Amino acid sequence: MPHTLFNTEEVADYLHLPVADVEELVKRREIPFEKAAGRVMFRRRDVDQWASQRLLGLTDKSLVEFHKRSSTKVHDMSRRHAIVSELLKPSYVDADMSCRTKSSVIRHMVDLAEKTELLYTKQDLLDSILEREQLCSTALAGGMALLHPQHHEPFMFEDSFVLLGRTIQPIPFGAPDGLTTDMFFMICCQDDRLHLHVLARLCMICYRTSCLLDLREAATAADMYDVITGAELDVLGTLV
Repeated sequence: MPHTLFNTEEVADYLHLPVADVEELVKRREIPFEKAAGRVMFRRRDVDQWASQRLLGLTDKSLVEFHKRSSTKVHDMSRRHAIVSELLKPSYVDADMSCRTKSSVIRHMVDLAEKTELLYTKQDLLDSILEREQLCSTALAGGMALLHPQHHEPFMFEDSFVLLGRTIQPIPFGAPDGLTTDMFFMICCQDDRLHLHVLARLCMICYRTSCLLDLREAATAADMYDVITGAELDVLGTLV
């Protein structure tokens, strides 16, 4: 487990900043810190949250761009790579969501995102998801929805990931066919290119295989994950 408490040199290395810049931020009280035995210390969670909310607002453009590059994780987006199986884990699946409304589904999925420990600021994700849903529902025909934030930024997540939730009872979610929805994916990607790649792959998985039916029959979250991985392999087998 990485350090949870940094000194000035360690937090400078963690943020890819010169020590002098960190000291100046402390002097101006622009970064969260505390003092222990007369020494300036930084808690990792506070630093991560600050970086996601404040670092990108600094006027030094080069600092902003450097932080973005250093935060973005590279993923294989070749046609035959099982990207969904890579970004989704059994622990990112909830097979028994008791939600009965659209808002409760969104909040539950954001709570699930927080449990991945890849999310910097829970409220930022919730606000962005709600902003996206206000444009139009992410529900699709067939009883599934592809929830995602309005904007895909490297500073929102430590790495990209995909979640999957299944409600005990289907609920109205604004699907174009007017039917209810019970299968909810949440796509959390650090950039638009990866987001579109994952979005397209999920649509292929759900519409070119029996995935949705199999997900409804799956008994556990682990079983649901196995359904997704198997369906993605089936899709990859059709690509030439």
